[in-house]
Amino acid sequence: MSDLLKDGTKHLSGLEETVLKNADAVKKLSKITRTSMGPNGMHKMVVNSIDKLFVTSDSATIVRELDVVHPAARMVVMAAQRQEGECGDATNLVVVLCGELMTQAETLIRTGLHPNLVIEGYSKANKLALKLLSDNKKFVAKEVTDPRNYDDVVKCLTSVIAAKQYGYADIVAPLVAKACIEVCPKDPSRFNTDNVRVAKLIGAGVSDSTIIRGLVVPHETEGNVRQVSAGKVCVFQGMLDLPKTETKGTVLVKNAQQLVDYSGSEEAQMDAAIQAIADAGVRVIVCGSTVSELALHYCERHKIMVVKIPSKFELRRLCDAVGASPLLQLGGKIPDARLGFCDEVCVEEIGSTLCTVFKQNSERGRLSTIVVRASTKNVLEDVERAIDDGINVYRQLCLDGRFAAGAGACEIELAHDLQLYAESEPGLEQYAIRKFAEALEVVPRTLAENAGASHTQVVSDLYAAHEAGKTNVGVDIDNGAICDVVDQEHPVLDHLLTKRQAIEYAVNAVNTILRVDQIIMQRPAGGPRVVNQTGAMDANDPDVA
Repeated sequence: MSDLLKDGTKHLSGLEETVLKNADAVKKLSKITRTSMGPNGMHKMVVNSIDKLFVTSDSATIVRELDVVHPAARMVVMAAQRQEGECGDATNLVVVLCGELMTQAETLIRTGLHPNLVIEGYSKANKLALKLLSDNKKFVAKEVTDPRNYDDVVKCLTSVIAAKQYGYADIVAPLVAKACIEVCPKDPSRFNTDNVRVAKLIGAGVSDSTIIRGLVVPHETEGNVRQVSAGKVCVFQGMLDLPKTETKGTVLVKNAQQLVDYSGSEEAQMDAAIQAIADAGVRVIVCGSTVSELALHYCERHKIMVVKIPSKFELRRLCDAVGASPLLQLGGKIPDARLGFCDEVCVEEIGSTLCTVFKQNSERGRLSTIVVRASTKNVLEDVERAIDDGINVYRQLCLDGRFAAGAGACEIELAHDLQLYAESEPGLEQYAIRKFAEALEVVPRTLAENAGASHTQVVSDLYAAHEAGKTNVGVDIDNGAICDVVDQEHPVLDHLLTKRQAIEYAVNAVNTILRVDQIIMQRPAGGPRVVNQTGAMDANDPDVA
């Protein structure tokens, strides 16, 4: 290969150097996130390339900030990120299942089975598993027919949030359910996750978190007007100032009167612009950049509130909340069609932070804000990730209201059915199907290990219960035993569509890695290291995300 490729190119081939090394890399990545699965999962402390600290058990955040460079492990990271983007939950299931499937595949390959046979067996098992989850009613532990039913939504979201914030689920889940139901449109399938915002304010505890119908901006207004009721809202994308000319000009001032006249003309022009806004009935002006002192002076004279929101994403969400269209610059007639309306805009002190709150009534409001309180920034961010998972599960609930039994019950039932299917297969693929079924045991096994119980005893008891037809029996993390996880005060439920998607992503990633028989790496080019930018541009906004 040295005669074919450029100098410095690295070439690997064969089972030992490609398939088995890829499997080892995926197993190491899975080992990192595996201990973070479930309510008793441990937290990871990750410091990224820009020295930002993350203390979390959210696997999507962990694998994103680890900056993985191994090509096989990066494919698993991409599968987890795709799961996060599509469903917003079960990212840890994708990573852990990939690691376990690669472990089982390595065992088969070392015994002499060809990787293509493993791929074929995994594909058959995956096809049957997806079909069972879609069509077999025994996997449906609960079905929510009305996304606006508060009690049902809280029950379904509690277990999702408890997986990230065990102990706070009873506080956070009702807030998420109420916020989502308030902004749910007439057609639930059109629910938009951006309509539920999170404002993070340091101070007090998580139990002091509240919901505000509208948008919360974590800073005060620019002027002295602090409260407006039932007023029109005008939004400017740029700064609140007169437009500047594109060409340069020189003004020659010969005496003091000319200087006064020059300043007076500018003031008259600004007064006319603000007067036109006041004549249109506007009582609140929102801009995305700086506010000139002259403009603020005339706004104060007309009793107009001025709010600055630097984030263009928050500005867009505010426009959606009040029904306004942003204007480019100050000056000219203000059309009524571009103006919005807000029931109340006021400055409130939440903790020690002055916040500007845009409140809307139930008929007009299309935005809800969950004001999260906590003692430290790390706790705030971790609670926000749990809320984000809950909002995304509610979005999936609006599309498909079916939920499966959680705590490993669904995986054990799938493993039981796949083992029966493997016995009926005549070819060598039956070994891969059987190993696929064993790989699904990783979920209850991990939950038992993280709870400090004997995973061998728990898995064997689960198989015995499911053989007896008890399909909703899963791991009880409180005492390390097994129980019916659905017939409880707080049932443990996993969204069926989300789980189905996670299994599909994991199997596709593993099959893609197993198909690799050669690795060819060129020498890295010189120059500065490129930082991989993922997520929304305002995802790291310290105030509003």
